[in-house]
Amino acid sequence: MPGALPLPPQGGEVASRSDDGVGEGDRENRSRRKPGTTLRARDLRQGDNQAEALLWLELKRRRLGGYKFTRQFPIGPYFADFACRDRWLVVEIDGSQHADSEYDRRRDALMRAQGYSVLRLWNTDVLKQRRAVCETILAAVEGRLTEDVAATDLRFVYARSNDPQARTPAPEILQ
Repeated sequence: MPGALPLPPQGGEVASRSDDGVGEGDRENRSRRKPGTTLRARDLRQGDNQAEALLWLELKRRRLGGYKFTRQFPIGPYFADFACRDRWLVVEIDGSQHADSEYDRRRDALMRAQGYSVLRLWNTDVLKQRRAVCETILAAVEGRLTEDVAATDLRFVYARSNDPQARTPAPEILQ
């Protein structure tokens, strides 16, 4: 398939299609997602690692600054660990297998092309410095991080456009 992205390394996740029609219904049609996407996201949520589960306790029910986050949000062929759709921010929690990953850079580029800024943090930081992680996420969601940041402890890539009106999802996301 021309232009297709390669499969992720072990531990990465991409969206998959379901041709059997199981689980499809009004809810699927209202969200305009591809068949099977919601089921795959549910499966991924059940498989959260400890760091993702702990961070979700901080993000769910608008606990962080009143912002709404979702888990395992589909963007193109990928699932973002966490997304604040209103603020166009993706938060990825990475283990050591993601260190200097070309795959992650391509994935980030696709998400940026869709208008999302991407914040990558380490599992160990979530486990040991959860408050600092939450403060960093809050700074990103509030727009206090306005330039790309690349450090050993995090990576933030700003979306290609500062204009929220220019941030419209590609048609394939809405399908």
